[in-house]
Amino acid sequence: MSLALKKPVKIDLKEIGRPFDPALLEKARAIANKYRIVLEPHSEGGYTGTSLEMPGVMGDGQTADACVKHVREGLIVGVAYLLESGQTPPVPADEQIRNKQINIRVTETERCRLKEAARAKGFTDISDFMRTTFLGD
Repeated sequence: MSLALKKPVKIDLKEIGRPFDPALLEKARAIANKYRIVLEPHSEGGYTGTSLEMPGVMGDGQTADACVKHVREGLIVGVAYLLESGQTPPVPADEQIRNKQINIRVTETERCRLKEAARAKGFTDISDFMRTTFLGD
């Protein structure tokens, strides 16, 4: 499964207008608590955050902790909505299986440069170097 939902789901909290079933909310909380949150500091202060698994869910706060709390609350509501509507929430990034392979063609010089860059950063192979460099894993 990809990091994002196959098609965006807009959750109108006014439309829900009622609390979720407590058991469903606990299940949503257990799933959402496994999601990774990415914070960006603002130059004028405060933070904005989102998650890798549900990038459309955002939150902000004057402190990093407040921002994480707001993003986490949004994730719980989003996952609860998906569960309640019979949809499958995204798999937490740490539980995803790397089962897709991509191939890129490079020149021998490019391959050597990639290999040198990987070694300089402490990687034993180009794949881990590229995945970490470009995806942050």
